Amino acid sequence: MALPQILVLFVASILGGILNAVAGGGSFFTFPSLIVTGVSAIQANATSTVALWPGTIASVGAYRRELKKQKRGLLLLLVGISLIGGVLGAILLLRTSQAVFVLLIPYLLLLATLLFAFSGPVTARLRTRSINKTRLSWRSFIGLAVAQFIISIYGGYFGGGIGILMLATLAMMGLDNIHEMNALKTLLASCINGIAVVTFIIAGAVVWFQAILMIFGAILGGYGGAYYARKIDPRWVRLFVIVVGIVLTIYFFLRR
Repeated sequence: MALPQILVLFVASILGGILNAVAGGGSFFTFPSLIVTGVSAIQANATSTVALWPGTIASVGAYRRELKKQKRGLLLLLVGISLIGGVLGAILLLRTSQAVFVLLIPYLLLLATLLFAFSGPVTARLRTRSINKTRLSWRSFIGLAVAQFIISIYGGYFGGGIGILMLATLAMMGLDNIHEMNALKTLLASCINGIAVVTFIIAGAVVWFQAILMIFGAILGGYGGAYYARKIDPRWVRLFVIVVGIVLTIYFFLRR
C-alpha cells in the first residue's frame, strides 16, 4: 500500500474516532476511505466495522450505573436478540455479491445520512420529556423485541444510523429516561457490531493491515482529538457530518 493511501486511511480513522466521540457518524469517513483506497465494498464495510468497534466498547463502561437499573431479563433478551440479528445481518452481507452491494451503497448512505440528520431533533425532543417512566408493558416489550431484531439485522449488514433507530424505538415503546435509553442503545450497538466483527473475522472478510491502522487512528481520534472537537459548537459538527454524508451519497450515486 502506498504512503498516500496509508495517510488517507489514518486521517479518516482519526476523524471517525473524533466524530463517534462527539456526535456519531464516524463510518461516513472510514467506510468510503477504504473503498477509495482500493478495498472492495464488502471488505471495506467489514473492515470499517472492526476499526470502529473498540470505541463503542469503551463507551459502554460510561453507562454502568444506568445499565444496573435495568431489569436483568430485559437486558438478556435484548442482548440475545441483538446478537442473533447482528450475526444474521453480517451473514447476509457476506452472501451479497460485490456488484449488488456496490449498487446498494448510495441508498444505504442516504438512509444513514437521513437518520443522522434527524437524530438531533429526536434526541432533543426526548430530553424534554418526563424521565420517570422506565417500565414497559408486555405489549411494548414484545414490540421492542421485534423492532430490535429488525434493527439488529440492518446493523450487522451496514449499521449506519442504528443508534437513532434504537432511541426512537425505545421512545415509542414507552421509555422516557434519555440516559437509560442511551445506555441501552450503546450496549446493544456494541453487541450488534461485536458479533458482526466476529463473523467477519471468521469469514476472512477483514483487511487486517488497514483495520489495525484504522483502529489506532480511531483510538487516537476518540481519546485525543475529541477534547478539541468538543470546543466546537456541536451543531457545526453535526452539520459537517450531514454535509459529508450528502456529498458521499451523491458521489456513490454518480459513480455507479
